[in-house]
Amino acid sequence: MSKTDRRGVPVSAGSAKALETYERALAALNSYFGDPVAAIDEALAEEPDFVAGHVLRAGAVAMATQKDFEPELRKSVEAAEALEHAANARERGHIRAARTWLDGDFAGATELWGRVAIEHPRDLLAVQLAHLGDFYNGNGPLQRDRVARVLPSWDKSVPGYGYVLGMYAFGLEEMGEYARAEETGHQALALNRRDPWAVHAVAHVYEMQARLAEGIRFLVARTDDWAPDNAFAFHNWWHLGLYYVDIGDTGRALELYDTRIRPKQTGVALEMVDASAMLWRLTLIGADVGSRWKPLAESWAPMITDGFYAFNDCHALMAFVGADRMAEAERIAASLEKAARGAGTNARMAGDVGLPLAKGLIAFGRGDYAGAIAAIMPIRHIAIRFGGSHAQRDLLGMTLIEAALRGDQKPLARALAAERLALKPQSPLALQFTVRQRRGAGEFAGAAAAQRAAENLVSAIKRQTAGAAAA
Repeated sequence: MSKTDRRGVPVSAGSAKALETYERALAALNSYFGDPVAAIDEALAEEPDFVAGHVLRAGAVAMATQKDFEPELRKSVEAAEALEHAANARERGHIRAARTWLDGDFAGATELWGRVAIEHPRDLLAVQLAHLGDFYNGNGPLQRDRVARVLPSWDKSVPGYGYVLGMYAFGLEEMGEYARAEETGHQALALNRRDPWAVHAVAHVYEMQARLAEGIRFLVARTDDWAPDNAFAFHNWWHLGLYYVDIGDTGRALELYDTRIRPKQTGVALEMVDASAMLWRLTLIGADVGSRWKPLAESWAPMITDGFYAFNDCHALMAFVGADRMAEAERIAASLEKAARGAGTNARMAGDVGLPLAKGLIAFGRGDYAGAIAAIMPIRHIAIRFGGSHAQRDLLGMTLIEAALRGDQKPLARALAAERLALKPQSPLALQFTVRQRRGAGEFAGAAAAQRAAENLVSAIKRQTAGAAAA
């Protein structure tokens, strides 16, 4: 009798105990509660020929998108390859995908995980790795469509169905299907309240639509479901911080930075990306972030010349610009230039987006606003090519508006402020950019009207979230 996991997906080897541990590790990977690598290592210590365990471990390590995890990824890939003769076809597909990721072809690896999911639509590991790979590769349509491909094979009776719905919700949101994304995210949470990725998908909907009061109430009301002892909590705290940035409550945003987003120094790139992104936004809108840039730059320092993932590199560069360590920022730009001449997925990411963005951020940091605009404007609407979400890449738009305002480029400031306000008419931040643009153009009556509208919005949001803010 062949062995399978709880969803009927075939595995080539593994005792009942090993499969039980595999399920625990997979649940940790799906939910971010617990350490999937530590869990699967328990099974592998007892059963080193457990191929499914090695491929899960490889996928979990790969998704860290961090060069200094490469030795651990290589360890898992080589261990799995040594057992390839005994692996089944599904596991061999995972092995090839993990090897391809290790070799720097992130897009090719993601496609291979996607093919495994086509053959085995209930392979929750393959579905999640392909979904996250599409996120890191900046492939919005496939973040949605790869999950849609497998949905007919899932229902409430299949363990993990809620996680699949949560992934689908995020893919829908990134494609601008906000109503369906919100509905699907809530369906996922009705099945499993403790699904931080589904929480995250709904939080994105509120961010993109500037439904700030709803976003604050939603995240605060569900904090006990997604925050305690969760490895993804820092990112959902970051989303809560974005809402406060939008309403101009920089004190609350900084409090979240200090206590939730970056409560201690770590070398985890995913956490540091959010820290850089939050401080950059706060600095753009004139908040005093104190000395916070300095320790963050120190944590990024060992990765200056990684040239591993351009999205991370640009966020590292922000920290050095913020800390006024421009020589190190230039070293990152040089590393991106070198990466762009290389091979693999990151070469394209660095060349298309990373290097121009790095040059623009450095120019902005030096007060060369015309240079910042010249570098960032051409890449703003292709920035998806280096990964991240619409909410994360909004940083480019904010930087451009601020550069236009500070650089006294009145027509561009007017155009960008109008564009943002059209997308988010209920955003106090969009209105504040409009206020500044109109004042700079001498349109004082229009500026006063926009200021009143912003103040009214903020007052309404604060009334609607008074209890949530206290929580």
